[in-house]
Amino acid sequence: MTRSTVRRAVLHTGRTTRPRVATRSPRRLRRSSPRASPHPRYGATGPAERRVAWRDGPTAARSDREQRREGPPRGRGRRVSGPGLCERHGLDPSRLPAHVALIMDGNGRWANRQGLPRNAGHEAGEAALFDTVEGALELGLTDLTVYAFSTENWRRPPSEVRFLLNFNESLLLRRAGELDERQVRVRFIGRRGRPVPKRLVRLIEDTEARTARHRRLTLRIAFNYGARAELADAAQRAADDVAAGRLVTVDEAALAARLADPEMPDVDLLVRTSGEQRISNYLLWQAAYAELVFAETLWPDFDREELARVVAIYQARDRRFGTAMDTPADRPDG
Repeated sequence: MTRSTVRRAVLHTGRTTRPRVATRSPRRLRRSSPRASPHPRYGATGPAERRVAWRDGPTAARSDREQRREGPPRGRGRRVSGPGLCERHGLDPSRLPAHVALIMDGNGRWANRQGLPRNAGHEAGEAALFDTVEGALELGLTDLTVYAFSTENWRRPPSEVRFLLNFNESLLLRRAGELDERQVRVRFIGRRGRPVPKRLVRLIEDTEARTARHRRLTLRIAFNYGARAELADAAQRAADDVAAGRLVTVDEAALAARLADPEMPDVDLLVRTSGEQRISNYLLWQAAYAELVFAETLWPDFDREELARVVAIYQARDRRFGTAMDTPADRPDG
């Protein structure tokens, strides 16, 4: 505002008006800075910085302690010098589980322990998810399925439901390109009708189409998913096909072909974080013979190293699929 403008304002109003300057208060500026937190992964950087860190190497923005524990940073999924996950954890590459399913539990409890809003736990869980994806790629897993939003989650407070819907939508917008670059095929399982927003359904379909050609890793995201609903839908499809004369016998193969994703292999290892010991209506059909591991780690603290640790537990078990345990007396030379 010039001096002549001020003089005209004095003549018009009879009092001097101070020019109004658009400034941000120091308090506002402080709030825009990364929030301090005792947790190194969430407190050191905000969501945007964590996204950049994953593109440039998942450990780039982590604390020195975490980097020492996890080894050197990795960029663009390429191996660098130093021992890999299998070497660090003594894993047998020939006995890795092909399909790992995760129940990502503990976001709210993690946020509460950090003195943060509940939704901050969901945001921190994003970094855990994509570091785990990097770990799955490094180990050479073929299938990774994660429980993102169940049919029961609609019962949560409306504000949290809205946040989760918006968060999953923005997550796909931010991450679809990176998953495409890493040759990860993305598939969604779960009901796509109401109340799922149409724009989110379109984004889901676009992401699936964009990554459909990849086979390095299939990442399945269970969204608006419940295993009982999946089985009920499969039974209804079978009944419709019987009525139409397209199906004669309803057996296991007929139901399996009508599940949410008929290409999904059986789960080898099912992991739930946070220490809770239940499977919460998740992959009841596919996990019939899965090894179950209930990790004490809250989901935002889960990473590729934790993935390798649960794989080590898996490799220490003897999977028999209903057969008798192999004892020395049962062996030909016993």
